Amino acid sequence: MKRKITLKDIAKELDVSISTVSKALKNSNEIGFDTREKVQAFAKLYNYKPNNIAVSLQNSRTKHIALFIPEIVHDFFTTVLKGVEEVAHKNGYNVLVCVSNESFEKEVLSMEMFARGGIVDGFIISLSKETQLKEDYNHLIEIENQGMPLVMIDRITDKVISDKVIVDDMRGSYTAISHLINQGRKRIALITTEDYISVGSLRKKGYKKALADHDIELDERLILTINNIEDSDKAIEKFIRETTFDAVMGVNDVFAVVAMKALQNQGKKIPEDVAIIGFSDGKLLKYAAPTISAVNQHGDEMGKAAAQMLIDRLESDKEAENYKTTVITTTLIEREST
Repeated sequence: MKRKITLKDIAKELDVSISTVSKALKNSNEIGFDTREKVQAFAKLYNYKPNNIAVSLQNSRTKHIALFIPEIVHDFFTTVLKGVEEVAHKNGYNVLVCVSNESFEKEVLSMEMFARGGIVDGFIISLSKETQLKEDYNHLIEIENQGMPLVMIDRITDKVISDKVIVDDMRGSYTAISHLINQGRKRIALITTEDYISVGSLRKKGYKKALADHDIELDERLILTINNIEDSDKAIEKFIRETTFDAVMGVNDVFAVVAMKALQNQGKKIPEDVAIIGFSDGKLLKYAAPTISAVNQHGDEMGKAAAQMLIDRLESDKEAENYKTTVITTTLIEREST
């Protein structure tokens, strides 16, 4: 099927801004007669038709931005929202939050609704699990093609060219595992997500690299892969009953807490028998007994950086595609569990 021509294609071909193309197609007097004729002729030649998202392009701003998060199980996304809200408020913007519940369909339909109705000016998004599994990012590409700025955060894809804010997940995991190894731990388990989830894959790579760099042979039996966080309890309990290890890292705070509870139920002492580290520094880890060491992702900093990126893009007159990626450095917080 032949790809539909977009505002972005017309702008690139005629060497004008997307805004100029949009106004020219509406026959706005803000655009010179010659330019209007040229844009309209080109659009007619290539059978350009505005899609549902295109109608959201308006000359005035709504001063609303949308934040899409995959779930609200972790405190991490609460801190991201806090950071986004802080920067947005300072700049006179409101934040509308959509929880995709890891659903590709909800992510797509909600994004189209926000864009089609002219409800928001731009998007900040952390991809749903289903979106990453399907590797279908057409809805994101279409948003950008129609001139609406997009910032990806935490769970991202390199298949969409946009501004991005991430943490160095691989380095954070590497630091955590190295910390355990330096304490004399030799059999270190990993409780992680499926590899198609970008952050889980990177944290597993950091785990494997740390083992290799410290001359510890990888034992795949020490890696537990969880598909659904809501059904993780039984899988983790079974893994702990059947596997012997002296340390474990969970790639999120829930996995770490569930693992510690299961270990304690089996009479294991923390950290004497098994040391534990979690990823993301939520309240679950701070108030567990004993308190659990964590890799802090600094979600508030990520949220602030993403919001500032989006607002800068919205308020800039430039059409240049100088997209950038900001990497937030993680911090290892040592507590009683290690």
